[in-house]
Amino acid sequence: MRFRRYTKIVSGIPARPLVAVLGPTASGKSALALLLARQFDGEIINCDSLQIYRGFDIGTAKTPPAERLDIPHHLADILDPLESCDAGRFASLARPIIHDVSSRGRLPVLAGGTGFYLRATLDGLSPGPQRDPALRQRLLSLEARRPGRLHRLLLRLDPPTAARIHLNDHQKLVRALEICLLAGRPASRLFSAGAAPLSGFAPLKLVLLPERGALRAQIALRTRQMFETGLVEEVSQLLCQGLPATAKPFEAIGYKEALGVVEGRLSVDQAIQLTFFATCQYAKRQITWFRREPGAQYLSGFGGDLSIASSAAGIVCSFLQSLHASPSSF
Repeated sequence: MRFRRYTKIVSGIPARPLVAVLGPTASGKSALALLLARQFDGEIINCDSLQIYRGFDIGTAKTPPAERLDIPHHLADILDPLESCDAGRFASLARPIIHDVSSRGRLPVLAGGTGFYLRATLDGLSPGPQRDPALRQRLLSLEARRPGRLHRLLLRLDPPTAARIHLNDHQKLVRALEICLLAGRPASRLFSAGAAPLSGFAPLKLVLLPERGALRAQIALRTRQMFETGLVEEVSQLLCQGLPATAKPFEAIGYKEALGVVEGRLSVDQAIQLTFFATCQYAKRQITWFRREPGAQYLSGFGGDLSIASSAAGIVCSFLQSLHASPSSF
């Protein structure tokens, strides 16, 4: 089915379709997004916080270039690893692309597991308080004295945000606590007053939720494959190219452990085990987040499964048919 320019009326404003393929790590989001983009004349917009960086390929399970030839991919490999990117910046990059893809009569297909980035893109973010260097230093000093304290503190002040941040991701923890303490409200409420949602689009959110045991098995398989196909070598090459070991992407699951192998602190087997356990915990947080995603439709399986792909295609087809065709497109 070739995608035509569909619209519907939402609150008196014509709305065009947008599809988001979401889910925990290793659930097959990229495979399903590719299938839907091919079937419905779409273009894929990356919604993964790490795939946006150049050179970080194996540990992010980035779609190989050869598989991207027939379908345009956006927001992948666009930033230098030393550049910072938060939800606000991502949304500012993604929104013009969404409008451009749709204006050319193609279907925007967002794909990724960074739920915060998706929600910032669709719902907008209220401006947060300016960074306070003194407060940030006090928080980091507190963490240095009592490891894990920042996450426990955030869990009391803003449970939804704490659920999606790893206890070792000090940068995100500090920013979330900074918002709580300076703005007097949790970061999870930044989507309310003052936020400017993406206008002119009707989003369809498809969330992949495989059975937990099957997902753990897939995570174990993918983790081993990443190390067997050159994750450690990728990290070593990035370091040889001059990227410092303190670069933010090296804090990501998989890369942190591979860096430990390169620096001689971990064996490959230890790195695989640590990556597996950390990824399972991350997937658990993602599932918690996506189960709360407003208006989502859930698919109980992997994106690469034929039955799931067929169900997803049927949902998208019905979604498009439910919209009123724009007279200007005929």
